[in-house]
Amino acid sequence: MEEGVDAFRFKRGQGRVLLIACGALGREIIHLIEKNHWRHLDVACLPAKLHHRPALIPEAVREKIKSARGRYQKIFVLYGDCGTGGLLDEVLAEAGGVERIPGPHCFSFFHGNQAFEDHADGDITTFFLTDYFCRHFDKFVWEAIGLDRHPDMLAFVFGNYRRLVYMAQTEDLELQIKAQEIAERLSLNYEYRFVGYGDMTTFMADIPKPDGPAEETR
Repeated sequence: MEEGVDAFRFKRGQGRVLLIACGALGREIIHLIEKNHWRHLDVACLPAKLHHRPALIPEAVREKIKSARGRYQKIFVLYGDCGTGGLLDEVLAEAGGVERIPGPHCFSFFHGNQAFEDHADGDITTFFLTDYFCRHFDKFVWEAIGLDRHPDMLAFVFGNYRRLVYMAQTEDLELQIKAQEIAERLSLNYEYRFVGYGDMTTFMADIPKPDGPAEETR
């Protein structure tokens, strides 16, 4: 009998194709790997806190590519530009043969890059949450910005926003309630959009399964 999808559990170090990813995407990436039995995929996540210092992302990705050479047949990057101003793409061009998921950031490719672009004019004063950012809002946003110590800065940080959009990857009632509470805390109108994994599913599904032993990525 063929092994069921639910019986497969991802284990690092077993795939021959490496995904270098933002830590804010790790849970979703592993879920897709397990759900679809993508045994050829391995994952190396960089710290999600790099979102606060995007200038550090390109070099962190470069070092991860260097350390992975010779152990994988192919390497892909699951980062948008993420505020690097094109520097991440320059690093990947220098590495040669390393492709990243299209899009400016995870909000875009989770929504679907075309759909995100279509909403751009109406979303210009919108603050976005994904499952990860909703789940870790207090630590990753509130405390990181210093609002726990300086609540008087709230208007300065969020004063130009008018709406909070929760772009949900999963239909989780607890996260929906938390997202609404966050919107109230920020004095923003609330909107819920269930978008799933968007273009990330397509990008990962299109990665071919390699044949033969691992070769150096060029």
